[in-house]
Amino acid sequence: MAIVPLGCLGTVRAMSASIREDIARNGPIPFDRFMELALYGEGGFYSGDGVAGRRGDFITSPEVGPLFGAVIARFLDVQWRRLGRPDPFTVVEAGAGPGTLARSVVAARPECGDAMRYVAVEVSANQRSRHPEGVESVGAMPDGRFRGVVLANELLDNLPFRLAVFDGAWREAFVDIDRDARFVEVLSAPFADVPAALPATAPHGARAPLVDRARAFVESARSSVDGAVLAIDYGVGRTGELVGRPWRTWLRTYRRNERGAHPLRDVGEQDITTDVPIDQLPAPDSLRTQEQFLRLHGIDDLVAEGKRIWAEQAARPGLEAMRMRSRVAEAEALLDPGGLGGFLVAEWRTA
Repeated sequence: MAIVPLGCLGTVRAMSASIREDIARNGPIPFDRFMELALYGEGGFYSGDGVAGRRGDFITSPEVGPLFGAVIARFLDVQWRRLGRPDPFTVVEAGAGPGTLARSVVAARPECGDAMRYVAVEVSANQRSRHPEGVESVGAMPDGRFRGVVLANELLDNLPFRLAVFDGAWREAFVDIDRDARFVEVLSAPFADVPAALPATAPHGARAPLVDRARAFVESARSSVDGAVLAIDYGVGRTGELVGRPWRTWLRTYRRNERGAHPLRDVGEQDITTDVPIDQLPAPDSLRTQEQFLRLHGIDDLVAEGKRIWAEQAARPGLEAMRMRSRVAEAEALLDPGGLGGFLVAEWRTA
């Protein structure tokens, strides 16, 4: 393996001890293993204080306000009716974080609410401690088959991914330690079998994520639910779109609501994420932008309702009126085609 210089990557944080031990035992580790330890290992970003929200490290659609959860509740009602109004109707939210989406869905009082069993899955005990009452808070996906929906909002981008680099041929990126105890990237020999999603050739230094674990998650979710799997994330239709872009535009880090450092720096102190290439996942039954999805499931009606209630109570507004008024600003953020509205929403139906 040849060392690829990446500049000054800073000093190794205390959390990186387990990664260094792994490399000492096994030699250079694949990027997905590095990412797994940096995010989910002991002392990793999500095992510690990393969290979404205005006072956290990044903002997702549920953190914009309760409107997003209210629309998801409408989607759940559609699925519940389509499946014949089952009781129980199990909703499994994978990667639930601090439970913001769960809280909003429950507060929206969906029609399926009396039948709904909401399971919030989150590997971080720290974040599970913030889950609201009225949901089952667990650390792993439930066993067995169930009737309902699997939700994955901004989860697939955080599942550890391998990294392909073009250097005369497609090679896999590994992480090693140099003489100064810094993490550095090294490249494997050329792939014996080039992954089908990669183009035959590319500019020198071009990169692409290989989202094997995201694909495996979708396949597993589909096999466990009679109903639907819904994944919402920033992504692109084809892997080739990422190959043609500067890699730091799609392999990103976040910390305290700002872009973070190089992914091999500040280990355990920043999020690591990628745009999700949809062509590496099982083909969805539908693929829409978030703007299209939210409009399909009634966001405009909810905003109109908010405006009406605010107008009726504006002279002496209470808490409910203020929440209704906020729907206008929330909708603007959620529907923005250059931001959250441009996210992709993939749906797989299994019943």
